[in-house]
Amino acid sequence: VQERGALGFERHYHVTDPFIRRLGLEAELQGHSGCVNCLEWNEKGDLLASGSDDQHTIVWDPLHHKKLLSMHTGHTANIFSVKFLPHSGDRILITGAADSKVHVHDLTVKETIHMFGDHTNRVKRIATAPMWPNTFWSAAEDGLIRQYDLRENSKRSEVLIDLTEYCGQLVEAKCLTVNPQDNNYLAVGASGPFVRLYDIRMIHNHRKSMKQSPSAGVHTFCDRQKPLPDGAAQYYVAGHLPVKLPDYNNRLRVLVATYVTFSPDGTELLVNMGGEQVYLFDLTYKQRPYTFLLPKKCHPSGEVQNGKTSTNGVSNGIHLHSNGFRLSEGRAHVSPQVELPPYLEKIKQQANEAFACQLWTQAIQLYSKAVQKAPNNAMLYGNRAAAYMKRKWDGDHYDALRDCLKAISLNPCHLKAHFRLARCLFELKYVAEALECLDDFKGKFPEQAHSSACDALDRDINAALFSKNDNAEDKKGGGPIRLRATGRKDSISEDEMVLRERSYDYKFRYCGHCNTTTDIKEANFFGSNAQYIVSGSDDGSFFIWEKETTNLVRVLQGDESIVNCLQPHPSYCFLATSGIDPVVRLWNPRPESETLNGRVVVDMEGASQANQRRMNADPLEVMLLNMGYRITGLSSGGTGVSDDEDSSEGQVQCRPS
Repeated sequence: VQERGALGFERHYHVTDPFIRRLGLEAELQGHSGCVNCLEWNEKGDLLASGSDDQHTIVWDPLHHKKLLSMHTGHTANIFSVKFLPHSGDRILITGAADSKVHVHDLTVKETIHMFGDHTNRVKRIATAPMWPNTFWSAAEDGLIRQYDLRENSKRSEVLIDLTEYCGQLVEAKCLTVNPQDNNYLAVGASGPFVRLYDIRMIHNHRKSMKQSPSAGVHTFCDRQKPLPDGAAQYYVAGHLPVKLPDYNNRLRVLVATYVTFSPDGTELLVNMGGEQVYLFDLTYKQRPYTFLLPKKCHPSGEVQNGKTSTNGVSNGIHLHSNGFRLSEGRAHVSPQVELPPYLEKIKQQANEAFACQLWTQAIQLYSKAVQKAPNNAMLYGNRAAAYMKRKWDGDHYDALRDCLKAISLNPCHLKAHFRLARCLFELKYVAEALECLDDFKGKFPEQAHSSACDALDRDINAALFSKNDNAEDKKGGGPIRLRATGRKDSISEDEMVLRERSYDYKFRYCGHCNTTTDIKEANFFGSNAQYIVSGSDDGSFFIWEKETTNLVRVLQGDESIVNCLQPHPSYCFLATSGIDPVVRLWNPRPESETLNGRVVVDMEGASQANQRRMNADPLEVMLLNMGYRITGLSSGGTGVSDDEDSSEGQVQCRPS
């Protein structure tokens, strides 16, 4: 018991804020001759395995910076994934590679003991689970998730999930992970913005019952067998992304989940969304995306909407109609706002000053700090929404919309939040909903109906509606724009449409890094209580955020080109990273006597802004940038890194409260 208590203490205190602020480079492990694409700690944390473009795997003693074993894996192309098999005494190592093969190795004799060649495209990730001995899974770019059985009498693999049955032949599976607390749940990332969570046991039971059913082999076209049983899959998506997809496609900007992982307690799912930001999904308190345009019948009474059970179609003070948003009827009574304690009032004032100086990110971070301590203060949400709308980074208008709805739910008479909501809907391309919201705003606040801000937004909306009606390609045949297939070869099945409609939204979003160049870029939980989030980046840095405030707290230079892998030690404040350089780097808190840390990126805001520009740049410009050319005036189209004031703000929107 004493030992367990000591371990609990160790885990609780091993990553604390002062440690994070002192995090620095401890060692570089040299031995590979190509990019290091994957890292994996053993359960105890005394071994670290790495896989590389050189087709070798190396097992290290990271605590003593020693290479223990190096072996050629038998692969004929880049290794993308390496995993220790649970319950094998760290003897069995599994690798997946670009040669479409999965190999199993016995480290004690340095031999490859089994080779699986079932995939038809690059294998990107392997997953294992303690509860499933002799079993593991792979995700590959043929769109398949395969399950492997290593028991002596079988040694085979079978298809667990075939994404091509849902999304057409072009879909690629990129990453997967098993819930550490309930090994029956498997998360899968693939091309596109949706992340999928599957119940493995339910799929197996379904298959078993299909085999046992006497009529299993006989079914008509109308009575087709579903590949997955109802309830075996749940989708997650950042609510604004499906609508943004056509715009991203036009700009050759690809959305793909490059890494998925569960929090240590299994209640959260973290996703590094290639082409976008890092998102955290809460698996316990799920919320529907705020901008899902579902017919009324899809919202049965009592369904959870936006994380709150709604029995009358009203959620957060907003009626969700088939055609979008409607503010609560009539002029509501102002709910008295609780005054902020002096120390929070001071933070709010600092945020307001940052806003006045057009330091949008600084303002957002200060408001977020205050929101964490005072989660029921409408003014803080309203102010942060204004800062998001000014900054205009990818996803900022959607976060602003969420903040507006929260502010209105706390104070139904929050005038600025009502108006900003209409502006956000317009910016998010929900033009008809924006018009309806603006009309409701005018009815609720008649004295503002002819303000310059209202008139400007009215003009913008009507111009957009006019051009939309003018457009011959205007969507017809019903169905929200957010679900339509984007290419002719994408044949989205009906089952897939339904699963997408039932998607849940994110809880937190983390910005600053850039993830467009490689499709193996990781993001991970860091800390005893997963209180930090870490992610690699195309600028050669890795980024560390506070999980709860989403504030960026540290940026470190981790590679000459790109940081792809970040694997935290299972029990110490110790991080292993790798990327394009042929080395593995180990990071831990440096002694206070070490004053100089040359790898700290001091200008975190500048690095974040440059990454936003890079994500929105023309792909050719990014290629030139990666080759070392400095391009002035990188196209910032829509990134909002510019500080230009909106001309259409008027008195209802201009300054935070």
